[in-house]
Amino acid sequence: MIANNLEQARFNMVEQQIRTWEVLDKRVLDLITDIPREEFVPTAYRELAFADFEIPIGHGQKMMAPKLEAKMLQALDIQPDDVILEIGTGSGYLTACMARMGTKVISLDIHSDLTEQAGETLKAQGIDNVQLLTANGLTETQEGGPFDVIAVTGSLSKIDEKLKRQLTMGGRLFAVAGNSPAMEAILITRVGDYQWREEAIFETDLERLEIPDAATSFVF
Repeated sequence: MIANNLEQARFNMVEQQIRTWEVLDKRVLDLITDIPREEFVPTAYRELAFADFEIPIGHGQKMMAPKLEAKMLQALDIQPDDVILEIGTGSGYLTACMARMGTKVISLDIHSDLTEQAGETLKAQGIDNVQLLTANGLTETQEGGPFDVIAVTGSLSKIDEKLKRQLTMGGRLFAVAGNSPAMEAILITRVGDYQWREEAIFETDLERLEIPDAATSFVF
């Protein structure tokens, strides 16, 4: 009965939240249907895993609402050979989605307990093409680049050019920028050595990315 309820809630999430937000990419819809989002949320919020709700995960941080996660994945158009940089591992759910779409994800979070928990959940799901680091991804150029895709999972007041310079030619960066309650989700594509194309995709309001200093340490 519990399994049936979860599957119905997952179906409702896709049909009533995600599709109605014009996410129609079959790869994204199949991925969200396949990866068990409920395994990435804190136990206390398991029943809300598929709700249109930003789930708290500790340290004042929250998971994106499912429709925003799906919209990000569709906008980034991740290809099988893409190398991905994620700023803000959080629960590891988006990390899992991007790892299934691309060849490798390097994901950073400043909170070691979130990094460790995400690592355990990813291993349990058999996802091993991820490198998790406890680090501040906005302070310096990340080793392993340049990147085909950069995903920032919390909002920024503005997008630093340092991030844009880490993109490959044709690489895409997704971030939410601005100030609450009127922020914009922006897709940036590198089109030249010193040229980037910016596209405002939709308006939203997203928890600010926390970016104090943090030491780097490998998890797996």
